[in-house]
Amino acid sequence: VSSVTLELEVLGQYSATAPFNCPKSKRIFDQGCEALAQYLKDNPREGNNITRSYNALALLASGESKYYSLVREQVEQVADFTDPERRSLHAWYYGPITILLAEYTMATGDKKFLPDLKRISMEIVEGQSPVGSWGHRFVVKEDNRLSGYGMMNAPGLPLTIALVLAREAGVSDPALDEAIAKSTKLLRFYEGKGSIPYGDHRPWTQTHDDNGKNGAAAVLFNLMGETGPAEYFSRMSVASHSGEREGGHTGNFFNMLWALPAVALSGEQASGAWMNEFSWYYDLVRRWDGRFIHQGPAQDKKDSYNNWDSTGVYLLAYAQPMRQIYLSGKKQGVVPQANAATAESLIADGRDWSVREKNAPYPDRDKATLLENLKSWSPIVRERAALALSKLDRPPARELIPLLESDDLYTRIGACQALAAMKNLGAPAVSALRETLKADDMWLRIEAAEALAAIGREAMPAVPDLLNLMADADPDNDPRGMQQRYLSFALFDRRNGLLRGSLDGVDREALYEAVRIGLANQDGRARGAFGSVYNNLSYEELQPLLPAIVEAVATPAPSGIMFADGIRIAGLELLAKNDHKEGLDHAIDVMGIGRWGAGNRVDKCLKVVESYGAAAAPILPQLEAAVKQIEATDRPNTEQLTAIRATIDKIKSDKNPKELRSL
Repeated sequence: VSSVTLELEVLGQYSATAPFNCPKSKRIFDQGCEALAQYLKDNPREGNNITRSYNALALLASGESKYYSLVREQVEQVADFTDPERRSLHAWYYGPITILLAEYTMATGDKKFLPDLKRISMEIVEGQSPVGSWGHRFVVKEDNRLSGYGMMNAPGLPLTIALVLAREAGVSDPALDEAIAKSTKLLRFYEGKGSIPYGDHRPWTQTHDDNGKNGAAAVLFNLMGETGPAEYFSRMSVASHSGEREGGHTGNFFNMLWALPAVALSGEQASGAWMNEFSWYYDLVRRWDGRFIHQGPAQDKKDSYNNWDSTGVYLLAYAQPMRQIYLSGKKQGVVPQANAATAESLIADGRDWSVREKNAPYPDRDKATLLENLKSWSPIVRERAALALSKLDRPPARELIPLLESDDLYTRIGACQALAAMKNLGAPAVSALRETLKADDMWLRIEAAEALAAIGREAMPAVPDLLNLMADADPDNDPRGMQQRYLSFALFDRRNGLLRGSLDGVDREALYEAVRIGLANQDGRARGAFGSVYNNLSYEELQPLLPAIVEAVATPAPSGIMFADGIRIAGLELLAKNDHKEGLDHAIDVMGIGRWGAGNRVDKCLKVVESYGAAAAPILPQLEAAVKQIEATDRPNTEQLTAIRATIDKIKSDKNPKELRSL
């Protein structure tokens, strides 16, 4: 047995406004920069483009010119980055690299890399989807849609920040301006509704941040000078700590990266209160030499960032008082500064929740407290209170009716959230919810519609109201058709839609108008909800909708790509069942050999083609081309080859071609 004595430097306590006016934070930052500089000097190519970029940015944030040569060396390494073949998950790299190039150019005045900055920025612009998003990769040039399963906000937010900083650094192009406008329009929608979600999904209401995306949004909108969304996303970041902040999809690397840069925007009292609540985590991940490790979520076996160097991530947090670069607060004054009471209130909003109890929040709060929580500014607090109220022995549906009539928007939305959580027990509030559908606020109308859908059968009298609302488009205030998107689910979703089982008694003209609008929505999942209509109407009743159905097959949704094929296949099956030539015209395109998620899609499309028999002979060359395409891959899919060849044989063996009809 031997004893080892370690002498550790005593750093004292964090100040009440840490990292501002905090000697401990300053010492941690200075020590970390010295250790990081030595590490980069000894290991200039260690890590990946993400960690190296943020490490270099941390040194740049010090404002110390003695580190500029090391930073410049990192800039030189990444300045020629490009991936025109779309071979890697490149969207994750373009953002940090571009941010580094822009921040370096502005901080040092060195213009050498400005041409590289412009080239990379315009590659980002060209890779943006029509709705303003990016995914793991950029759009596929052949169809201008994102590859894989589509939109992802985790890489998309840094890409948008990168474009804003590139513009600030001197990159000028109308296309860049348009790309920023499209992305911010998409992201601005989530203000006041929840956290920015994984992709083009419903606002996330389980936690106050979803792996750092709200934090990145706060930084973005602060750079844009937009007080409303910047303040909202910063406040959401302040409320995200402890179990919320410690977790993260595939790891919490980005949750920690964007935390304090967003929290600090709300002021010193906010950052101090947040650090008082969560600084223990920062101390745990700090190494003896001043660098930082990636800790990862507790008890999480899957961590994509294991062994990543997180020194830059944490040093950027401690760098906020220096205000030397834009990621460390160089642009201030947009977000109102929280006082001590407001800061503590925001911290309290994030308490009483854990990963283990995420579906059973607030077990110790009484009914009166929960009803008061429904009035919160925080969509997360309201949602947790709504779930808790729904689990009471006697959920207080009738007590929510006066809340629906309140003058306060948050209170009305909170009441809708609670009624939705109560499902059929919320039936006493149907009349009040129908009145709420007339509200001026779009999200309140959507929440009321979702509550009615959750109530179910007792809410059927509201169907005409919802169909009329579906036809009430507002392109100026709702350019992406979000109201129509969520009404599509409320009315037609195969699990929860009010009209999922039957369309008996539904006014046909109102129905047809709703279907036409819904089938043109930007979101593939929203379009998919209308598959229930195909199943619940006769062919004769569907005839007025056939042009819209064919168009929905021919033109895929520009977003919601993971779900976009469902309605296209449903349309093909309907057309094939009724011997329409248009089903053949689009079957190969929908099948999409080589496109993500081909398994079931290919099988279903082949069954559609087979049902045409000999009438499908005109597309035999396309089927044979698909065989050659698969054979040319490195690892040919033998199951697909077998299935396509079998389809070809069946078409050729049919001697009685059916007569097809056409629109």
